[in-house]
Amino acid sequence: MHSYKSALNDLFGTALSSVAGIQNSNANVITSSRPEFGDYQVNGVMSVAKQLKTNPREIAARVIDEVDLNVHPFIAKMEIAGPGFINVHLNNEKILERGNRLLRPNSLLIGKSNEPQTVVVDYSSPNLAKEMHVGHLRGTIIGDCLARVLEKTGHTVIRQNHVGDWGTQFGMLISYMQEVASDTDTGPKHLADLEVFYREAKARFDEDEEFAITARAAVVKLQSGEQEYLDAWGKFINESLTHCQAVYDTLNVTLTREHLAAESFYNDELSTIMSELRSANLLEESNGAKVVFLPEFVGKEGAPLPVIIQKSDGGFLYATTDLAAVKYRSFSLNADRALYVVDARQSLHFQQVFSVAEKAGFSSDKISLEHVAYGTMMGKDGRPFKTRSGDTIKLVELLDEAVKRAFYLVSEKNPTLEEAKRHEIAKEVGISAVKYSDLSKNRTSDYVFDWASMLSFEGNTAPYLLYAYARIKSIIRKSTNPTASYNIESCNELEERNLLVKLLQYPEIVYAVVSDSYPNHLCNYLYELAGLFMRFYEACPILKEDAAIRYSRLAICVLTADTLKQGLDLLGINTLEQM
Repeated sequence: MHSYKSALNDLFGTALSSVAGIQNSNANVITSSRPEFGDYQVNGVMSVAKQLKTNPREIAARVIDEVDLNVHPFIAKMEIAGPGFINVHLNNEKILERGNRLLRPNSLLIGKSNEPQTVVVDYSSPNLAKEMHVGHLRGTIIGDCLARVLEKTGHTVIRQNHVGDWGTQFGMLISYMQEVASDTDTGPKHLADLEVFYREAKARFDEDEEFAITARAAVVKLQSGEQEYLDAWGKFINESLTHCQAVYDTLNVTLTREHLAAESFYNDELSTIMSELRSANLLEESNGAKVVFLPEFVGKEGAPLPVIIQKSDGGFLYATTDLAAVKYRSFSLNADRALYVVDARQSLHFQQVFSVAEKAGFSSDKISLEHVAYGTMMGKDGRPFKTRSGDTIKLVELLDEAVKRAFYLVSEKNPTLEEAKRHEIAKEVGISAVKYSDLSKNRTSDYVFDWASMLSFEGNTAPYLLYAYARIKSIIRKSTNPTASYNIESCNELEERNLLVKLLQYPEIVYAVVSDSYPNHLCNYLYELAGLFMRFYEACPILKEDAAIRYSRLAICVLTADTLKQGLDLLGINTLEQM
């Protein structure tokens, strides 16, 4: 079932092209900000009139004449507003008809894409030298949301966790591991706290030049495939991945070990990448390193910026592995899109990698390589979020703290609820609050981490939405027949109609996330939907009304609950029947 917005864009785009004589005219249909001005607004007339150097109201009038309401009965009326906008009002009967179709058993709130694609989503990607910290939160949950949304709309999603498991620091860690434990029994004990282990190894590396030389040599031996080093590396990676999976499970993230596509996965391909770059006359030597210089990338002084492919000591870098990944995703996975959900500070890196990949033929003609950049989680001091001592906060510790704070909050609001139930609710509320607080922000912006706002039951927060859902489910349970098959009979009241139109706009929002990868669009929609429901609930009595009105309004409640539940699920948030 197509959304109203897409249908209107097609309809008015065709009419505009016919009137203006300009092929593929963009109708630029948007959702109206004020219901009294209609449900949608056609804004594309203005730019076409500017091209034609004519009066936009005259163009708008001719466009309206092109749209036959007998052929398109879902439109009730159209009217010209301002300098040449077209306000579109939907037909109430058609709104009811579409809403009731969504209430049928096995109906889909979101239709499947007419052009399904294979999409690689590269996300989370922690460095396995350490435990996951707060800096890994955004990439993990944004990527997981995008994977869920893409799957829900019918695309084939290939999750890939491109973990850092092959860099220079692993020589340091392996060398230190060989010092402190040479057998399989004691090795894992030293790795119980990866942060402590890393700091100890780093201290040795910084303070002991002989150890540093040994560590650098260990990297080359590892990347050359020497079994002793591969075995030591394997112990460390296994322990690290166990830590990661525990965090993913707590976050309700869909990544598992089967989605692992680590740097080491591409090791055998790196020499081929080198030779193909050389064959393409792209590879040069600079200070002993193998690099690629591209004319479009220059520094502040006009000096060319290199893409380093191989260091002077023979070690490979992130760029080499990323080029191999582009090639694999293009030709082995045959992907149409590859989304790289990575910190915005890596923007130049990906611009260079994508450009080299295109010039070297590592990317296919059809693949769209997209850096889904995100900003930094900041503390109230305006700096990246850390402990008071300046240490990076482990992600597992942050999540534990969220659950503890949520338990206190739940106990305060519902002290008579049995303790086990309060703990169950607190886990969902705490984790959801952390995730939603992040996802509801524009991903390209930095944002300030604040416990008070994220755990509030007021405003655009997870607790508010979870409470709204639980409240709706409570209303349905209180009805005389909570499992009945309801039908929406009327949307005569303004609050009924506004809520129903909003519900029918859900697919438009989800498809916007598919195209532009901004989960905050979905968060904002769910918040607005919950607010409209609260206004509907206050203005339109439900359980006290006569049967016909009661069941009609209960049907709207059911559809609202279903939409909230699915929307929150796409964000990776579980709903609660009771709070």
